[in-house]
Amino acid sequence: MRLRLLLLALGTFAVGTDGMVTAGILPLVARDLNVSISVAGQMVTVFALAYGVLAPVLATATARWPRRHTLLTALAVFTAANALTAPAPSYGALLGTRVLAAVGAALYTPTASAVATSLVPPERRGRAIAVVMGGLTVATALGVPLGTWIGRTDWRLTMWLVTGLGAAAFAGLAALLRELPQPAAALGLRERLAPLADRRVVGAAATTFLIFVAFQTTYIYYTVATYPATGGSQDKLTLLLLVSGLAAVLGSQLGGRLVDAWGPRAVVLSALTAYAAVAAAAPWTLRTMPTALAASVVTPVIGWALAVAQVTRITSIAPANAPVLVSLSSSATYLGMAAAGGTGSLALSLFGDRWFLLTGAGIAVLALWVAAATTARGVPLEGPRPGRARADSARPLGGPPR
Repeated sequence: MRLRLLLLALGTFAVGTDGMVTAGILPLVARDLNVSISVAGQMVTVFALAYGVLAPVLATATARWPRRHTLLTALAVFTAANALTAPAPSYGALLGTRVLAAVGAALYTPTASAVATSLVPPERRGRAIAVVMGGLTVATALGVPLGTWIGRTDWRLTMWLVTGLGAAAFAGLAALLRELPQPAAALGLRERLAPLADRRVVGAAATTFLIFVAFQTTYIYYTVATYPATGGSQDKLTLLLLVSGLAAVLGSQLGGRLVDAWGPRAVVLSALTAYAAVAAAAPWTLRTMPTALAASVVTPVIGWALAVAQVTRITSIAPANAPVLVSLSSSATYLGMAAAGGTGSLALSLFGDRWFLLTGAGIAVLALWVAAATTARGVPLEGPRPGRARADSARPLGGPPR
């Protein structure tokens, strides 16, 4: 069981490195392709928007496929796309390859997360999701700083690194992953979107969307935000990303344990409160290396614990429909990232490279309000409990809470 979860995490490691390493190489991409940093940041927007729109569509199109075949196909497309990104001759070509990479990522990550929930009993779903999401946090810890360091003189070397990671993940899954459980029935797109009639699902998805708008508004332009601390040094930037990544691993594992112990409700609300406070302090904490290093520890611990809680929250609404719910949650995540590309660029233009950070703090407060409001209206944010799993999974997605 543990081996299968780790193999799934290997794939999310490759996908996560691709999605997050852009933060460390944006200035190099902008200079090489003769565009501004704000314009270069739209490569993140294009990737995330394509992912968010395509995740439920691809889940429907491949619903009858064996899950192992789905995972391998996703990684093959993802790897090929990055092999085309590395030699991209123009900004337009670069954006096209990012859309193709999003196709592979949108097919892989929701499938891997849904498979993880089917491999363990209800009371361990939080930790199972944390293991698979651990691939993303390890990507933050190792893949992003390594990619930033390798690409310190040529960003194309970073994309070749991502290509190699995708190929390695494909080889590992092909060689070692056994056949996986298949869903009992294939759902159409209409059925996959039906959970949006349930206010609990809408509340969870809206919270996820706002969380990632808040976080990515800063992270996409992390090079700009930390320039006062790094002085433009790629070595110092790599150190900040390495520390942040190691803290993300801790946050993911801590989040899984807290969710299993307390349920998603307590983790979501407390972590959002803490994140809003930390984000509001960013215009000051990112000015010097010592305080930036401290922020690089605290922020990802809170953020990744929150991410685990959100995935567990939405799958706990109806565990039997976890693949549907995870694909919607993934769409909310990446649509939030897509929106952040625009909000970050606009905030930079309006407020400058220091005060634009407060935009993320304001959006985090809005996310906290949404989470609190859905709770106040009687929408449960409870994790799966032994003895309740059957009743929860039997309730129709569009039906009222019991």
